[in-house]
Amino acid sequence: MTQYLESGLDAYGFDAVSAAEKLASFHAVQNTYLATFQTIGGLGLLLGTVGLAVVLARNVIERRKELATLRAFGFRRAVLTRMVVIENGLLLVWGLGIGTVAALLTAGPHVLAEAEHVPWASIAATLAAILVFGLAACAVAASRALRASLLPALKADR
Repeated sequence: MTQYLESGLDAYGFDAVSAAEKLASFHAVQNTYLATFQTIGGLGLLLGTVGLAVVLARNVIERRKELATLRAFGFRRAVLTRMVVIENGLLLVWGLGIGTVAALLTAGPHVLAEAEHVPWASIAATLAAILVFGLAACAVAASRALRASLLPALKADR
C-alpha cells in the first residue's frame, strides 16, 4: 500500500513514513531542546553557585570587626570559623530546602506523572555539591579573614 501511494503521488513529493519513525524524529527534536535547556540551566546553576560563594565571602569580610572583637575576647580562630560556617550553613540549608520545595511544588504534576523518570540521584547530587561548595567557600573566607591582623579591624571606626 505504501509503495502504491508513493509511486502514484511521487510527483507531489509524497513520502510515506511509519508512525514510529515520525515519532522518533519528533523525539529527537524534543531531546535536542531538552539538552539545550539542561545545558543553559547547568550554566545558570554554576553562575549561581559562584555568586553564592561571593556573597558568603563578602558576609565574612563585612563581619571582620565583629570577628576581630570576638578574637580579642579570647575566642580561638577555629571556634570562630566553625561558628561562621554553621551560621552560613544553616542559611544555605534553609535556602536549598525552600528552593527545592518550591521546585517540587511547581513541577508537582509532572513529577507525579513521571516519578520513575525523574533523576532523583542527579538532583540530590547537585544539591549536595552546592551545599559542600557553599560550606567550603564560607570556611575559606572565614579562615582567611581570621588570619589577618586584628588591630586594623578593631581600630576601624564604622
